[in-house]
Parts: sequence; structure tokens; C-alpha cells
Amino acid sequence: MNSPTYLDHAASTPVDPRVLEPMLPWFTHQPANPSGRHSLGRSAAEAVEQARGQIASMVGCKPDDMTFVSGATESCNLAIKGLVRPRLARAEAVHIVSSDIEHAAVLDPLRRLQREGAVVDLMPPTRGGRTDPDELKRRLRDDTSLVSIMWVNNELGTINDVAAIGELCRDRGVLFHCDATQAAGKIQFELASMPIDAISLCAHKMHGPKGIGALILQGRAAGRPIEALIEGGGHERGLRSGTLNVPGIVGFGAAAALCESEISTDVERIGVLRAELTRGVLKNHPDATFNGDQDHCIPHILSSTIPQSSTESLIDLVPTIACAGGSACGSSQNEPSHVLTAIGLDAATIAGTIRLSFGRSTTHDDVTEAVAALAAID
Repeated sequence: MNSPTYLDHAASTPVDPRVLEPMLPWFTHQPANPSGRHSLGRSAAEAVEQARGQIASMVGCKPDDMTFVSGATESCNLAIKGLVRPRLARAEAVHIVSSDIEHAAVLDPLRRLQREGAVVDLMPPTRGGRTDPDELKRRLRDDTSLVSIMWVNNELGTINDVAAIGELCRDRGVLFHCDATQAAGKIQFELASMPIDAISLCAHKMHGPKGIGALILQGRAAGRPIEALIEGGGHERGLRSGTLNVPGIVGFGAAAALCESEISTDVERIGVLRAELTRGVLKNHPDATFNGDQDHCIPHILSSTIPQSSTESLIDLVPTIACAGGSACGSSQNEPSHVLTAIGLDAATIAGTIRLSFGRSTTHDDVTEAVAALAAID
């Protein structure tokens, strides 16, 4: 049986062979702990710092502002809980503003802080799935401590105006955390010049390995007390204890270096494939619609609703295509996507919606196969 055509890169990307190659020796021939004082340990520590520099170069931040963690989920947890809990411990009033369509890696930590005494205010998105800076401005209060808004939505591909959001936060003295998981490697930016205090990243959305991510603390967050989630050794300046994942970090660095050098050609090529798939869908289903703000989106994600006679979920009607109906992290819950619900889609419309997402390894043949599979739906 042939493997399905993979169009689920927003969930995870295949590791680029050029990323895997420099990782392999750190699994076998160079096994040392980077905390070791011998020469092999020092070599591992040097590899970690080289990768830290590669990632910092891609996103435009200082290497010393970066903390390695296990992925974007841990990064978001560390940023949100770590920056807020010191205030709760001092019995300060804490108000947090976020969005209804954030990833669970943000929403669940916010619910936890709500149980611990914080007031959490979730804003509805625009119909196009963006956060309105004017709406945020109306919700900021004197006791607002943190704003957490994603850069790119993982189900719609819509891009938020994080510069405008950050300026609002900075003017009011509020910390701004941004989940940049879907933006890194797809959008060019220089974090050091942007009003964002805490940024969450991971490698496996940009053709790097799973199990490695980073939290960048800059601006006003760099000097703030932050409570660690994991203790036991004081690694990463006390922010994240545990033996460093050297192969993963090396792979993260290699993936970042490739993204930095190839982002323009990747985005252009993926944009062509997205346009091709869009035309193919509309040719066979003229009444199909596309979700999210099409003028403010990355080309890597296409959320499409195709009216159908079947009551089955659309994703079940295209078994030859590996794609998603909503976010990968929510698919096991068998509930309508909270993102699609928040932008106004009803349950029946959501059942007829799929997310097709592209990466560096996506080909013209992949798109052709997807068009053919979708054409068979009536």
C-alpha cells in the first residue's frame, strides 16, 4: 500500500537530510554531556553554542537571550507561567489578555493560571482569523501583566500584526509573549528590533527534529524574574534544568541556517504550489471557500471548506492525503476546531473543512494528487 501524500507540514515537517547529517555523530561517536569538563564535553558545549548562534541569526536576536527547551509547548508554558507566577506569589492583581484561537500550548497554561488567581481575558478574532489591535487596546487594564498572541495561526495561516500589538503593550508597560511556532522559517524578521518580550519557537515546523525548541527573552522580559518549570542542575542559566539534547540542538541550528539562506526561494515555490492547489479546488468545486484572511497569510497553510452531500468529515473522504481537519494537537478530541468555531463556522461547515499545508519537500506531483483526491468528492 502506498503512503498517503503528505500535506500536513503545519503539524510537523520531515527532517531535511542536510539537517540530519550533522546530527548523527552526536548520537553515536560524540556522546558527551556538554556539562562535562573533558575535551569531548567541551566539544559538545561548543556545538550547542554554534547552534544557538545559528538560530539567533535566523530570527535576529542575541544568542544569550535564548533558552533551549523540549519544544514550543514547553516554551509557551515557561514564558506564560514563568513570567506571571512571581506576581501571583506577591499577591498582585494579574490580568492577562490573549485570543480565543491560540494554540492549546497557550490556552491550557492560561487556564491553569486562572485557577491560581489570574484573570484571563480571551479576545474573539476577526472573521478572517486575526487579532485586532484596536480590540486589544480596549481590553488593556492597569493590572494587565501579560499579553500572549500568536504570530501565525496554525489552522488558518493568518498573520497577526505583532509589531502593532507589541507597541501597544510596550506603551502600557505590559509584557508581550508571542508564539512564533508557525512564523519562524516562513517569515523574515529581526526580533531585536521588534517590541516582543518573549518568543516561543520549535524546530520540527521548519524541517528540523522533534523534541527541541527555544524560548527567547528580550526587552523588558530579559530582566524580569521568571519561575523555572523544571529544576535539577541549573542548566540554561537556571531557566531549564536537564542534560541538553545535543543532537536536537545541532539539528535545530542546521534547520535554522537552511531557513535563513533559503527562505525566499522556499516561500516563492510554496506560493506557486498553493495557487495551483487553490485553482484545482475551485475548478472542481466552484462553491468552495477558503478560511482566514487571504491578504494576510503565509502560503504554507490552506484551509478550505468544500460543500458536500456526505455527512462524513471531509478528511475521512480523502484517505490518500495526509492532512488535517483542524490542529494536529486537537484532532484526538473529536470535537469541532475551536479556531474554526471562533471565526463563525458551524459544525456542518467545519466537517467539510480541511487544512492542507506545504513545506520544502512538497512537490507539484503532491498537489496534483491532492487535486485529484478532492475532485472525487461530491
